Amino acid sequence: MPGAARQLKLFTDIEKPGDLPGFSVRESGRAKRLSIKVYPRGRVEVVVPKRTRPRDVQSFVDEHRDWIEQTRASFAAKHPPEPFALPDRVDLSAIGRSYRVAYRPRRDKDTVRYRRHGDLLVLSGGTSDESQCIAALKRWLAAVAKEEFEPWLRTLSARTGDSFRRMQVRGQKTCWGSHSSTGTISINYCLLFLEPALVRYLMIHELCHARHMNHSRRFWRAVGLHEPDYRRLDRELGESWSKIPTWLCIY
Repeated sequence: MPGAARQLKLFTDIEKPGDLPGFSVRESGRAKRLSIKVYPRGRVEVVVPKRTRPRDVQSFVDEHRDWIEQTRASFAAKHPPEPFALPDRVDLSAIGRSYRVAYRPRRDKDTVRYRRHGDLLVLSGGTSDESQCIAALKRWLAAVAKEEFEPWLRTLSARTGDSFRRMQVRGQKTCWGSHSSTGTISINYCLLFLEPALVRYLMIHELCHARHMNHSRRFWRAVGLHEPDYRRLDRELGESWSKIPTWLCIY
């Protein structure tokens, strides 16, 4: 996608599912300087301008390592680390559905596949590998989000009069959604865990970027025309990371 940020690896993003998230580096065409963001569950993201040398990134991280550890410790005091565990049930508030999860190991398979039977989600294959199970769960969530969110987004597009070319589903670590200059709206499948009103607001927000590719007063007036309570919903959306299950290893 034109203008999209490219992910770069500097440190191991996740050593293993049960560990505290580590460092990742994201190269951004919009960034003019290096910056660091620490997330409430401990993940650290370093955002760098394009063509930044790895040694400069390493130096920047080393310079701010004490601040990173202090910030992580402060978050840990407010939000005690949650133990990692693969889910036996997944509740998707956005669409009002719950699914039981069953794990069926197969010695002849290294990968993990998923199949849904009513409200039962079956993961089969190399289910002793937690990372493979997480990957399968993420693929399933992406498929559900695509099926459920696209008709919803098209309905809102018709009501607001704001168009888009296509919708894609991703598992972004830094945003709930985006609208590119080419007309592609990206929706985070983690929205499945939030209340419908927040999902609707996010969709309206991104649709309004069809006319205003910024957060100007005119943009917010357009949002307010379709969702008068947007200020409260925007605040709630910004604080909704805690509703995303730990096993997803995203926030």
